[in-house]
Amino acid sequence: MGRSRRTIPEELLLLALDPATGTTAQPQSLDLGLAGAQLVELAMAGRIAPDGDRIAVVLPRPTGDPTLDSALELLRRRGSPVRAVHWIGGPRLGLRQTYLSHLERCGMVHAVNGQMCGVLPTTRYQATETAISREIRSRLDSAIRTGVPPDPRTAALAALAHAVGLGKHLYPGNEGRSCRSRLRDLIRHDPMGGLVAHAVMDVQNGVAAQPRRVTATSSGNHSAPRATASASASATSAPARQLPQQPRRGGMARAGVR
Repeated sequence: MGRSRRTIPEELLLLALDPATGTTAQPQSLDLGLAGAQLVELAMAGRIAPDGDRIAVVLPRPTGDPTLDSALELLRRRGSPVRAVHWIGGPRLGLRQTYLSHLERCGMVHAVNGQMCGVLPTTRYQATETAISREIRSRLDSAIRTGVPPDPRTAALAALAHAVGLGKHLYPGNEGRSCRSRLRDLIRHDPMGGLVAHAVMDVQNGVAAQPRRVTATSSGNHSAPRATASASASATSAPARQLPQQPRRGGMARAGVR
């Protein structure tokens, strides 16, 4: 995969980087978003395809991107389609650091070492290619403010940005409310991006036990994640419950990489 085009995980991470602090916004949910962004990128490369609410490998040939190919190989080893919510909710230790290190090698960010409380070592990342970050943000702004349907990559990026809670980071305050709403609505423009974004939100809300009934991504209100419970096989079965937890906001995930 040529380096003239950035991948969706890379763009999502650049969107999440705070230029003032060098930390990443929404670090916990961002990790889920990066795993989901890999699925979208692999689908756009023709390696995987949605199968209901599951992901199936349709072409196991490597893409040339080591991080994506590692994910593709893990999916191939499953042997059968895997539910997107289970894939995204699985362990992804070090995925954010992997992409940060990759962006550093490409010269798009540079690491700034420091200490927390004068003791614990920390690493912050400052964007060096600010023109790239501005171009990514400009595409998103254009899709939100013009109402023109975005290209699939921008639509998927918008869906993931909404899913991981970057709306208030990108469009803060009351003045950003309408932009956040339109960011959410862009989820309908890319079916794969919509499937993955909903899976990311379901994982955050603890709704991974029941399969989601797949519907058109243009339907209804996407303002809150939800799961569709399967019909009960027994009249005595307990009703399915949602766990309406909200995604964690801001803050540090841990000392070290942010």
